[in-house]
Amino acid sequence: MSQISQSVHVFDAHDFWVTSGANQGDALDIAELCEPGDIYQLEREATPLLLAVGWDAAGEQIVTQGSQIGAPGDTISLLARHVMMAPDGDSVDILLIRHDASDTNFALPLSPIAPRQEYTLIEASADPGEARLADLVCVAFTTGTMITLAGGAQKPIEQLKAGDRVLTRDSGPQPVALVAKARMRALGSFAPVVISAGILGNEGDLVVSPHHRLFLYRRGAQKLGETSELLVQAKHLVDDENVWRREGGYVDYYALVFARHEIIYAEGIPAESLMVSEATLSVLPEELRAEISARLPDLKHRPHFGTEATRDLLDQLGRDKIFRKREE
Repeated sequence: MSQISQSVHVFDAHDFWVTSGANQGDALDIAELCEPGDIYQLEREATPLLLAVGWDAAGEQIVTQGSQIGAPGDTISLLARHVMMAPDGDSVDILLIRHDASDTNFALPLSPIAPRQEYTLIEASADPGEARLADLVCVAFTTGTMITLAGGAQKPIEQLKAGDRVLTRDSGPQPVALVAKARMRALGSFAPVVISAGILGNEGDLVVSPHHRLFLYRRGAQKLGETSELLVQAKHLVDDENVWRREGGYVDYYALVFARHEIIYAEGIPAESLMVSEATLSVLPEELRAEISARLPDLKHRPHFGTEATRDLLDQLGRDKIFRKREE
């Protein structure tokens, strides 16, 4: 049984091949078989496939329920990281992943790629480094996010420090145990989600990591399905109009850690703090994991329980039942 799961879109490695260069005609492959300077293109008819992955009790990356590739429990290996230059000069990181049971390789772009465009290989590395699948999971806020303090005042998250008392939904004022920071490229699955001002009752834009869960409360006629309380990952709210992914440059992510896993208020929206457990620590970006492990070596949380909203559930409910449109 996996501890944490997430979904990414991948292409069969044979759909991304060399159109010009030393390895002309070859598919994307392990680092030692690729030649910098070769030009790659994605097939016009290439179809992205959903790969649902998680981590088992031993920390192995495995296929989980809902994947279009493999069967639950199949192991996944990261083979290489390729850095390409796009036609506009931007770099694109692409991970090479192997589904071990079928010995099939897949390409995971960490930012969007388009068919029939030329991508020049700059670097091929057998060590995926910071671009591991594990790094795609990060529960954090971004610079400028206003956090509600114990007395009702708000403070930008980057100004918070250990000991500051923050208002929590269930435990009242609680001291911050740690404010951890990581800088990441805001591309693909690393790109933050922007929830525009007013959409969830927030005064300003709320910008969070894609997997960050928000706490939604609607009762009476506005009740969300069978429950009035719902936890929803920010990425599931994306409709490209009111909520969207912000790509480009770098993003500073800040994770707030408390003695317990809490629901706090960010831009007035109830949102979770970072849950610390062996499972979550194993999939955090290296900077966050190292800092939390060093400063709070014995901290382990029990999760805040609630009904988890999937993208399918939100599609059924309709996001209009959740969003609060601005007054014209």
